[in-house]
Amino acid sequence: MPPAPGTPASLALVAQPLTREAFAAFGDVIESAHSRSMSINAGMTTRFHDLARVDPGPGDSRVLVNIFETQPYAMPLQVGMLERHPLGSQAFVPMDGSRFLVVVAPAGEAVRVEDIRAFVTDGKQGVNYARGVWHHPLVVTQQPASFVVIDRGGVGPNCDEIFVPPGCEVRVSLAD
Repeated sequence: MPPAPGTPASLALVAQPLTREAFAAFGDVIESAHSRSMSINAGMTTRFHDLARVDPGPGDSRVLVNIFETQPYAMPLQVGMLERHPLGSQAFVPMDGSRFLVVVAPAGEAVRVEDIRAFVTDGKQGVNYARGVWHHPLVVTQQPASFVVIDRGGVGPNCDEIFVPPGCEVRVSLAD
């Protein structure tokens, strides 16, 4: 990531609780709380409807459903790289109630270090990163965890990486 003029030498973030309002610029929070619901299957199931805008992108692309198994990172997290998916959205939903850290920056060709934000989920929330939003790879902090990942499949490169410039440090911690 090329440093922008006036880029700070370091940025220390404390991850904030994930809310729809705070995350709206980056995509969707996937959660049942405060979501539109309906009763289906003869009243045996409650459907929480239309929780995220899955964007598989143009052309012959398709929606993929994957499972990721991830190992915990040491905290505080040292952010060295962010990635984006320019051709489609990407969603992460924990399968086992694991809280996870969400580190994001607005979509665009470059990232300004001071625009990086950090959130922590409550274990019942997932996220759907909008097309092109910069984000850190999946971060759990306590124990290995499994996630359903809804992603784009199709022709064309769909993962760009950008690196924190030498001499700049981005560190994320959890609130006590």
